[in-house]
Amino acid sequence: MENEGNLQIDALDKKILHLITQNARIPFLEVARECKVSGAAIHQRVQRLVNLGVIKGSEFILNPAMMGYHTCAFIGIFLKKASLFDKVVKQLEQIPQIVECHYTTGSYAIFIKIYARSNQHLKEILHNKMQSIEGIASTETIISLDESFKRQLPVD
Repeated sequence: MENEGNLQIDALDKKILHLITQNARIPFLEVARECKVSGAAIHQRVQRLVNLGVIKGSEFILNPAMMGYHTCAFIGIFLKKASLFDKVVKQLEQIPQIVECHYTTGSYAIFIKIYARSNQHLKEILHNKMQSIEGIASTETIISLDESFKRQLPVD
C-alpha cells in the first residue's frame, strides 16, 4: 500500500492498523502477541505511523444522544462568493455544535455536520448564529433520522 509520498506500509503495519482500528484501547502487549513481535516493536511501529501521519490520533467518542443532543443534521452552505470560504469557515468554527466541516464540489461550497439538542435548538443555531455569518448566501438542511453505521476505512 502506498500513499502520495511513496510511504511503504508492510504486512505488519497493516495488521497493527487493523487491530487498533477495531479497538483503540487494545493494549500494545496484546497487539504484540497477535502479531508475534515484541511490545517495543509495536510501540515503535505505532509511533512511526503517528509521525508519518498515517494515524491521526486516538479519541474517546461521546454518544451525542446521551449528552442531550438528539438532532443530527447536515447542512449545505451556499456562499455569496467563493473567495469568502476561509472567512466563513473561521466563523463556523466558533459554533461548537458543528462537528465536521468540508470544502466540497457540487451544489454547496461547504457541507457541515451539526448536533443540536432538539429541532428547536437547531433552528436557533441556524437563525441566531449561522444566518448572521457574512458570506453565507443560503443553506439547505437535511436532518438525519438515524445513523445506520459508521466505520473506519478498511486496512487492506
